[in-house]
Formats: sequence, structure tokens, C-alpha cells
Amino acid sequence: MARSDDLIRLTARQALALLERREVSPLELIDAALARIEAVDGAVNALPIRCSDRAREHARRLMAAPAPEDRRGWLGGLPLAIKDSMDVAGVRSTHGSPIYADRVPERSDLQVEALERRGGVVLARSNAPEFAAGANTFNPVFGKTRNPWNTAMSCGGSSGGAAVALAAGEVWLANGTDLGGSLRIPASFCSVVGLRPSPGLVPQGPGKNLYDGLAVAGPMARNVGDLALMLDAMAVFDPRDPLSVAPPAESFLDAVRDAPARAPRRIGFSRDLGFLPVEPEAAALAGAAARRFGERGAAVEEACPDFSGAAEIFQTLRAVRFAANYAPLLAEHRDRLKPEMIWNIEKGLALDGAAVGNAMRERARLYERVADFFGEYDLLATPAVIVPPFDIEQRYVEEVAGHRFDNYVDWLAMSYAVTLAGCPALSLPCGFTRGGLPVGLQLVGKPRGEAALLAAAALLEEQLGLAALLPIDPRSGRV
Repeated sequence: MARSDDLIRLTARQALALLERREVSPLELIDAALARIEAVDGAVNALPIRCSDRAREHARRLMAAPAPEDRRGWLGGLPLAIKDSMDVAGVRSTHGSPIYADRVPERSDLQVEALERRGGVVLARSNAPEFAAGANTFNPVFGKTRNPWNTAMSCGGSSGGAAVALAAGEVWLANGTDLGGSLRIPASFCSVVGLRPSPGLVPQGPGKNLYDGLAVAGPMARNVGDLALMLDAMAVFDPRDPLSVAPPAESFLDAVRDAPARAPRRIGFSRDLGFLPVEPEAAALAGAAARRFGERGAAVEEACPDFSGAAEIFQTLRAVRFAANYAPLLAEHRDRLKPEMIWNIEKGLALDGAAVGNAMRERARLYERVADFFGEYDLLATPAVIVPPFDIEQRYVEEVAGHRFDNYVDWLAMSYAVTLAGCPALSLPCGFTRGGLPVGLQLVGKPRGEAALLAAAALLEEQLGLAALLPIDPRSGRV
């Protein structure tokens, strides 16, 4: 049997290969992950809920059953972390809120069911902000999740616990959700990979607002190949989600394996999407990484779609979503909601039909401009976030490059502008600041272009060589 420390340093695909050759069992991987969690989670608070008995029971069932003939997306008993903004049957699911602090649901979310059918073993719940609102992971139930590269810093959010658990080697794969950057921002802050897939590719629900395509679920991993493996496991058609679509015939992992034949030819890079303040060091690192596509023959040009009006469109549609999902909670539990939640729900309730209609029309025009851009370019590259990780005690970014934000959402515009277009987008580690903090490059693919996006990201990842740095032991530090 391999040592626990050796096992946690394997990639997900390496661990899966051992599982398939029966050189290691799912139970051994569970034990290795739990030992690592015990060793490092006290420093970062990434996985506050563990369900080891449930995981072992599931692992034993997998070990007793034959593997499926179709191995696409098969995880073979690999332990996973599931974000605490979605339900896992029989496991405490708090949504980071004191309202649900002791809630234990009877059924799992659709994406959790899909992952478990594909041989994923739920071992722990990753910490998230209250109702996944905000891009700094803290809540009144479990407290703050800290960045493993510097525990005095934010890990981003809202899938912050997932990103930290991956970087610190607590699990091999983790899931997350993304409305305004909740997969991409923590990936950037923790030097892992997070993908926001196209709406409908990963089923969601059950829920009150099933026709909302702004928020999606997706995979997080330490490298692009592992990310593709997890996307294959998550991407299934489920008729219980009205937006659900069948995955493409070719697996995403095969697309990554065939990456050299899929190299992008023309890439647009933008440091600011034409309207954002960006810290110079983050912009410089992202630009340098994007230009390395030129080493593979791609033309990298200063270009991006016209994202005019993105802030107003997103703020309006986000507010509608918050009113639809959480207005009853505001009426019943106002004193138990954080101020940012109250602000967003009330903003939605105050909107009139004219404002909502205008946002919907302007979003359609924005999409047309993005579609035109991808008629000429294979990828759009930008900094993933306008800043590197910031002080964990700061609730959100208030000022960048002399520009002051008046709310907790607008600093997320580098990612939420892309959300409005519905294109697949990921954050890929691209370097470190002079202070040793991670920075990510956002890569945006053509509509429904996950395969080409993943292939391009895998090529650049190989050139940059940063995936080899993981996992790390948490590093204490001061601002």
C-alpha cells in the first residue's frame, strides 16, 4: 500500500489509474484524504463537514460491483468534496446560513447524484459564503476559509473551500457553482483550475428557479486534465432540469489528450474588457501568459467584444434572481441574513418591469457582439480577477487603481461580464505576484466550445508548468 502522503500528491487521473488496476482501493484513498484533512484543515478551514462513514459505505458498494462498460467520466471510487451550497442526502447541508445550520436533506442535488453514479465518493462539504453570495469565503456557521498560499489572505469565493481543499491536497476533485465568477475567482486566488461550463451542460436542481441560466455548476481540479475528467462525470442529460442538454459525443478528456491538434490560431487578449480598473501586476502576469500561445503559432492580439452595459445588466438580472430565490427568507428571517444578502434581495424587489425588460434586451445585444467576436477569434483571454488575493478580514474589494466600488458585486465584473454571454470560461494559474500570491488567466471559449477551450488550456498549462507546484502545505503569513 502506498503511503498516504504519496497518494494525496497524485493527480486525479493517476489515482484513478491505480483504482482501475486495483493497486489501491477507494477505502485507502478515503483514509489518505482524511489524514491530510486532519493535518492541514485546521490552518485553512476548507472542509468543515466530513461524512466518512457515508463515504466508506459508498466505497464498499463500488468495490463489490463491476465497473461499467462505458468508462467515460468514470471516477472509480475517487473521494470528492461537494460545495455546501447544494444538498447531499443524509449529510448536513447548511448553505453557510444559521437558518439552515442543522439541516440534513433527504435527497441530493442532481449534480451530486450524477457524480455518485459515475463512481465519485462524497467525503466532505467545502465551505462557502452564506447562500454563495460574495467572493470571500466566510459565513456565520463555519467562519473564514483561508488561502493556503498565505493564510492571512482571502481564498476568493464563493467556491472558496473547494479551491483551498484542492490546493492543499485534501481531495483530488471538487465541484462548485458560478454566477459571477464563483468557480473562476477562487481558482485564480488558489492557483487551481475552475471551469464555468455552458448553461445546461451540468444539470442543476431541484430548486425554485429552474429556468435561470445565469448560475451554473462545474468542476474544479489541480490541473486541466483532471478538470476534463470531472466534467465528463458531471455532464449528463437529466430531464428534471429543463435547461439540461446532452454532452457532446466526444469526451472532454479525449479533447485534452488531443490538445496539440486543437491549438488555437487567433486569440484576443484584453487587460480590462474595455471598462475595468485592474491592478497592474495582475494584468501584466495575465498578458505575459496569454502571449505564450504565440510559441505554438497562435496570433495573440489586443481585442475583445464590446461589453458595454455589462454592469447594469448583470446587477439587474442578479437582483431578479435573488428576489426570486430568497424573498421569502427576507420576510421570515431578515435578522439572520448578512447585509449583502438583504441589499441584493431588496434591490430585486424594487425593480420594475421596464428595468428588467431593458436588461434582457441589452443582454441579447451583448451576446450578439460576443458571437461576432468569436466569428473571428478562437479564444478571449483576460486576467481572471482584477486583483490578486486580498486581506481575509476585508469583506470585498472596495477600491482598485483609484476606482471605488459602491457595492460588493461590481469588482467581480471581469468574470460576470462573461457570465452574461453564457460562453464556457475557466481560470488557469498563470503566475505569482512579487509577494508570492497566485494570479489566474481567464480563458473564454466559443459558445458551447468546452472541448476546444479545455484543449487550449491544457497546452498553455504545459508551457507554464505551474500545476506541478500542487499540492502545498498551508503557509502562514501577514498582509
